[in-house]
Amino acid sequence: MINKKSVILGSLLALSMASASSWAAVSPDEASRLGKDLTPFGSIRAGNDSGTIPAWTGGLTKPPAGYQGSGQHHIDPFPKDEVLFTINASNMDLYAEHLTDGVRAMFEAYPTSFRVPVYQSRRTHAIPEWVAENTRKNAVKAEVVGKGEGLQGAFGGYPFPILHGNREQKAWQVIWNHLTRWRGVSATRRSSEVAVQVSGDYSLVTSQQEAFFNFYNPEGSESELDNIIFYYLSFTQSPPRLAGGAILVHETLNQIINPRNGWGYNAGQRRVRRAPNLGYDSPIAAAENLRTADDTDIFNGALDRYNWSYEGLKEVYIPYNNYRIGKKGLPYSEILGTSHLNPDYTRWELQRVHVVEATLKEGARHIYHKRRFYVDADSWNTVLLDQYDGRGELWRVTMGIAKNYYELPGVWTVLDVYHDLQARRYHALGLDTEEPNTRVFTDAVPNKRYFSPASLRRRSVR
Repeated sequence: MINKKSVILGSLLALSMASASSWAAVSPDEASRLGKDLTPFGSIRAGNDSGTIPAWTGGLTKPPAGYQGSGQHHIDPFPKDEVLFTINASNMDLYAEHLTDGVRAMFEAYPTSFRVPVYQSRRTHAIPEWVAENTRKNAVKAEVVGKGEGLQGAFGGYPFPILHGNREQKAWQVIWNHLTRWRGVSATRRSSEVAVQVSGDYSLVTSQQEAFFNFYNPEGSESELDNIIFYYLSFTQSPPRLAGGAILVHETLNQIINPRNGWGYNAGQRRVRRAPNLGYDSPIAAAENLRTADDTDIFNGALDRYNWSYEGLKEVYIPYNNYRIGKKGLPYSEILGTSHLNPDYTRWELQRVHVVEATLKEGARHIYHKRRFYVDADSWNTVLLDQYDGRGELWRVTMGIAKNYYELPGVWTVLDVYHDLQARRYHALGLDTEEPNTRVFTDAVPNKRYFSPASLRRRSVR
């Protein structure tokens, strides 16, 4: 029996191709480099010439002794690693070639407190073999649709492990690799976010988040995606003024066909309503306007309001393999400094990153006039992001504090942190060290009706 919805979707996809800016994907010969001189996810397998970045030798795929399974706060697999050196405001010029403008601005804004402890570089990212196999298939057929608005020809792996085309096309590919990066099949987490004031004061906003990454549905296929990358639910649990509220998101793969679908549940009115403004620079209430809707997950959503340019591969100090800051029982008061995270619990490493710049299109509206992305070449996580205002001044510096979740395996962020250099405040998202568990991953595929507006109403109880 033919699925009517699939037929309609297929017809729309075909129509969208009429305006697609597509180009030939890489050849099978080029794709055969994956797993050879390139890693299975497309980065350079070899280390750098100076030996400060090692060769990739398979990543971190086994947990250390004592780890009992998903949901347990992670045990540091590198407990004996020590700080090699520390970068601060007084010596940052010595390391300028490996520092982003945003990190340099943090030194200048907080010269007595902000510092970067640099550790041995470890390339821990890894992916399951089935994701690697899908990535090889995607390499020869994935295409960006339109002017970056959509993706087709990809499923269950990174769409563009080998970048190709002009600078604009490569930029789109990097961002789509970030948007569809491997983060498991399903994940749940109870965590808190805070907006830290100039005084250092903060109040927790705690929520339960649930996600099903439909793009990595092990029981599905590209034809069964129904244009959805992932389903996401978040239920606010405290403080009392926000408790009971909820957000449901269906993130779309081809936004020419259908932009993001979002719904919100208002506990006071006991009603589910469409949330058409859940995107771009819409402010997030729990973040006290320190994070926009498309800041979530460092970056998410549509690409259509910016002109994009790929600026190349660069060696940069980035927050990586951060296990100490996620240690069970570590008080939030120890993690959260007055102006930024406590550097004593952070770990930075020299790694290769793809640099992408986005400049607001003429006539388009967004509070950020320019954004510069630094995307980890192994995991395709955006780990640093510099954001500029309409005057061209650096305004906000975003950091994805990353580590390997060895139960997946794969690298994802522990905390996402948003620094406002003008307001001298910051926002931290993902605090869970005071919770009984951290993220729980499962390969279980939920019924998609679980992520429906009707289900949102039934499950939202104040």
